[in-house]
Amino acid sequence: MLRIILLCHIAFLTLLNADILQDAIDRAPSGSILKLPAGVYKGNIIIDKPLTIVGKEDGVIIDGEESGTVITTNGSFITLKNLKIIGSGDRHEKLDAAISMENGSQCEIRDCIIEDCLFGIDMKMMRNSIVVNNKISSKDLSLGLRGDGLRLWYSHDNIIKGNSLVKSRDMIVWYSHGNEIIGNSAEHCRYSLHFMYAGKNVVKNNHYKFNSVGIFFMYSKDTIAVGNTIQSSLGATGMGIGLKDVSNFILKDNTIIYCAQGLYIDRSPLEPGTRNWITGNKILYNAVALHFHSMSENNIIKNNTIMGNIEDVVNDSRGSKTNENEIVGNYWDNYEGFDRDGDNIGDTPHKVYQYADQLWIYNPDVKFFYGSPVISMLNFLAKLAPFTSPLFLLEDKKPKVRVEG
Repeated sequence: MLRIILLCHIAFLTLLNADILQDAIDRAPSGSILKLPAGVYKGNIIIDKPLTIVGKEDGVIIDGEESGTVITTNGSFITLKNLKIIGSGDRHEKLDAAISMENGSQCEIRDCIIEDCLFGIDMKMMRNSIVVNNKISSKDLSLGLRGDGLRLWYSHDNIIKGNSLVKSRDMIVWYSHGNEIIGNSAEHCRYSLHFMYAGKNVVKNNHYKFNSVGIFFMYSKDTIAVGNTIQSSLGATGMGIGLKDVSNFILKDNTIIYCAQGLYIDRSPLEPGTRNWITGNKILYNAVALHFHSMSENNIIKNNTIMGNIEDVVNDSRGSKTNENEIVGNYWDNYEGFDRDGDNIGDTPHKVYQYADQLWIYNPDVKFFYGSPVISMLNFLAKLAPFTSPLFLLEDKKPKVRVEG
């Protein structure tokens, strides 16, 4: 493979060298490697052939000068590595980004720093590519006006690993299948990770905190989420993991802690004859551990630890069938039974009812008093001497009485 090395005797390239990088790209034969010394290079570059651009040392900056997309690629076998990319435009309708990759495969973005760019990495119709160890932030705008840190759009079988999003908007995976999303982190964003019409993805060992929503899956199926940690989703509706109209999902060994809503389930599973498996998760110290909305049945909720939450279960839809999920072998710190034979299985089932808390669940105005002594007293009196029939929510026939492991 040919190697073209850009050498510069000046310690700091000024923006007067306006087209030096684009000229080098245009002149380089396919398969070339451009190794850039430290300096500032003009952005708005276009790569439309197999090519590698590497910062051979720290301090290689590609500046879009606040206009358009800084780096645009079209095609396969393109690598960007060890670059700092700054100064995209601010046009949402044009998706002004640090890097826009389209119509390719076997591409790689690695060890790049993205700052002051509206959108971070925008991948459209990309496959079998790698995005690894990049640090991404948006422009200094209010949350809704920032662009997405990382976007996958009709992009399949990619590896997204070890990236960090801070003060971006969302990471989205839409119409994209077979991707591995592993070991990423996000802070102070909106949706840490948002799926829509996506299937057969693996979401593993990611860490998300101080975002509005941790992971939200919509209109998707056949996906595994394992070993993720979602902490402190912000706001009155802050959510750990949300499932909306999804089928054949596995949620395993995730930790959801300090959120307003731990696990939100809305009409899932959607497809007849399918299930979702929710097993081995730790749902801890949230306002609500399990929030069911609309008809959600045929989920398998097994061997989870549900502890320290203000409410274990909320069902905000009259007539839904929360009790028609398979719920067994979970640890509930509110369980009031005994374990006389010491097998770590309660002697009686754990049954969950809604008492006076129905007032605030069905009437949002009453939620102002949520957790107040008034509602607590009403709940106590309703359990002691019910003045209305409590609503049966669910039953765990074999609750654990001790946390294992």
